[in-house]
Amino acid sequence: MTGNPHSVQPALSLAPPDDAMSPARWPDPAERDEFRVLITPHRSLGARGFRLVMALVLACSVVASLPFVIMGAWPVAGFFGVDVLALYLAFRLSFSHAAAFEEIVVTSVSLMLRKVSHTGEQAEWRFNPLWTSLLRENDDEFGLLRLSLASRGQVVAVGEALSAAERESFAAALSAALGAARRGELRY
Repeated sequence: MTGNPHSVQPALSLAPPDDAMSPARWPDPAERDEFRVLITPHRSLGARGFRLVMALVLACSVVASLPFVIMGAWPVAGFFGVDVLALYLAFRLSFSHAAAFEEIVVTSVSLMLRKVSHTGEQAEWRFNPLWTSLLRENDDEFGLLRLSLASRGQVVAVGEALSAAERESFAAALSAALGAARRGELRY
């Protein structure tokens, strides 16, 4: 690379990376008639954890506002409540975005990519796996930044909800599936 830390190149390596993210979570195209993956955004806080965090924040807010109420500065308690409300709304917005997903299906005759946003809007692309290449945008410091499907002048990003390590593992599995489709090893 000369001068530019980012590079876009076809994904050539079919070997999975040696990292903690096991490629076993991706379907093995040699064992299936098709390669099918559903990618959803990661959310580390579940409903129970959300209720616990909100209860703790609310309790801390009430305890912190009590001295102000006792001193007669009761309007300050309302500002503590606004903070709790803002945190609640931020979490709800984050949880609503968790409904988004990407679905990728590779067979010998087609590659279908469907993206559904958190609002339910859908976009769908169909490619011929013989003419589709996988583009990778790598950074020396951060790893695989972006993964895209390219075919006949059209480029569509995939795996945007994945971490860099997960994207590497997914790129290896998708490259293997495209290779199997080109060899006719996947049925439709």
